[in-house]
Amino acid sequence: MAENRMNGMRRKVLRAVAGGISAGLLFRLPRAAASDKMSQQQAEYQDRPNGLYSCGMCTQFEPPKSCKAVDGEISSDGWCKAFVLAD
Repeated sequence: MAENRMNGMRRKVLRAVAGGISAGLLFRLPRAAASDKMSQQQAEYQDRPNGLYSCGMCTQFEPPKSCKAVDGEISSDGWCKAFVLAD
């Protein structure tokens, strides 16, 4: 009798876990869209380098004139507060 009760509980737990996993797959949040980028004003973008650092050295920069974090046309000679130095 106790064994049947354990099997029933095990099935309930497995169903709950499987249901949670499938629900999680159905309700995933979409990836950030291009419109979710910061504006140039929010990023404090400037079209000149900050000392030795420039967008061309940043991991966010996407040649020829784009950025993963900042909206609009970006100069490789520019700089903003989203700057991340490439290794």
